Amino acid sequence: MTNQEIADILSLTASLMELHDENPFKVRSIQSAGFNIEKIEISLSTLPLAELEKQEGIGKSIAAKIVELTQTGKLTELEALRANTPEGIIELLEIKGIGPKKVKTLWKELEITNKEELLEACKNNSVAKLKGFGEKTQDNIIQVLQFVMKQSDKFLYGDVEALAFQLEKKLKTDIDASTQLCGEMRRMMETIDRFSFLIAAPNAAIIFSKLSATSYLTEDAAKSGLYRWAGTYAEKNIPIEIHITTADRFGSELFKLSSGPGHVRLKSSSGKTYLHTADAKSFATEEEIYAALNLPFIPSELREGYRELKLVEENRLAELITDKAIQGSFHNHSTYSDGQHTLEAMTKACIDLGYSYFGISDHSKSAFYANGLNEERVSKQHAEIDSLNASLTGIKIFKGIESDILNDGALDYADDVLKSFDFIVASIHSNLKMTEEKATQRLITAIENPHTTMLGHPTGRLLLKREGYPINHKKIIDACAANNVIIEINAHPWRLDMDWRHIGYALDKGCIISINPDAHEKNGLADVHFGICVARKAGLCVEQTFNAWSLDKVSAWLSSKGK
Repeated sequence: MTNQEIADILSLTASLMELHDENPFKVRSIQSAGFNIEKIEISLSTLPLAELEKQEGIGKSIAAKIVELTQTGKLTELEALRANTPEGIIELLEIKGIGPKKVKTLWKELEITNKEELLEACKNNSVAKLKGFGEKTQDNIIQVLQFVMKQSDKFLYGDVEALAFQLEKKLKTDIDASTQLCGEMRRMMETIDRFSFLIAAPNAAIIFSKLSATSYLTEDAAKSGLYRWAGTYAEKNIPIEIHITTADRFGSELFKLSSGPGHVRLKSSSGKTYLHTADAKSFATEEEIYAALNLPFIPSELREGYRELKLVEENRLAELITDKAIQGSFHNHSTYSDGQHTLEAMTKACIDLGYSYFGISDHSKSAFYANGLNEERVSKQHAEIDSLNASLTGIKIFKGIESDILNDGALDYADDVLKSFDFIVASIHSNLKMTEEKATQRLITAIENPHTTMLGHPTGRLLLKREGYPINHKKIIDACAANNVIIEINAHPWRLDMDWRHIGYALDKGCIISINPDAHEKNGLADVHFGICVARKAGLCVEQTFNAWSLDKVSAWLSSKGK
């Protein structure tokens, strides 16, 4: 059991205790322990009780809970709380904007026990009448609920990528060696609703029989067909569809199952329709389809009818950004703010990845909830960076900050402090309820600040959890182009913000893109991969990607930006 899993269990335990009016001091103790555990580097599941008790922020009581968790996989106290709590109530605790106290009020006073009942109560204005709520809170709950419920059957690509490849490997071994992943997963969509596979076999019935015999798949006969097996994958209960075709048509079917609607209707600049003819013949491979149309092979993640033809006509497919092209990492956090690992540990993790530079950007002082750095702590961090740069070889640490964009668009320090950084990621973290006009102007004001280097997660969205605030993307991109501000693709699987659908316009305007992991721990540095997935969908090439540049080129650009 990982430290994060332990912390999450303790956090849920504290929330349910608060819901049931248990000792507030005990609640705060468990909440605090969960927060501290996230920052502990050593794996707690490997420690005996005596060693656990010595860890900072963990006393005898919490240590005992951790031992119970790691030995049994359960926490007796949590199981008792769960038994006295409707499952729907636990789901309500996950809704942003309402904590345990408000959930308790909804439960006890309106007898609300699930999302559907809460939405109905909001729509008939019952929630607004409760003490501590009001119409504004009610409207916010409606917006969040409608968004969350609409996304309830979806999964984050980053959460299930490894799982999809594992299942593909299993199916190749257990069912048929021709098994190929396709659908939304192969197109690297940021969210997916199922795993899709294609198998080439002369007898579909034999394949169906094998699939039904597996221990990890469950068939949904009502959704299955003559050449389509439907069901669920036990791991995470993900819907599965498996299509059967013949070997001579495998390429044709794979193409159809791995291409967005816009791709199959692609037209050249002269108006010629290219790919709708793929159904006219049987092709054994996708390569044969493109060759027959006198086109190079187009990777499945690009097949959206977006910019792939532009890349083909400019002969730039080979220049698409890849994982191997990344040379450094910006927008990262350490224990100076809300990260789990020290500055030195994060830097050494970048060395292990083969990076030649590392940009630290802990939270600024207004982000008190994230232990943001005041001016004194900024100076302390800069001194440590100077020391590490002098002692470590093979890597350069750039001094950065993730500066909160304040309500009026100003950055979070005085000019003399802002000048002390090598780069500044400007991001909005507070007052997220804005009109498009307000949000757009707030961002543009920050972009026009001469100290701003990068625009961080422009819409503030959290995929499947929270819609971003509305912005005029073209105006924001135009402002970045005019002010030489880099646009971030925040690579955290929950964000992937700026959305890939707007990156093409940014590239046409000459903007530079940085694929930033927003890492709060060493493992989080690897999230850059998910940013690369959507960057490829956008048609981003190496030369337009800031953190694919050499150290010398990055250093020169940052120096010139500061003048």
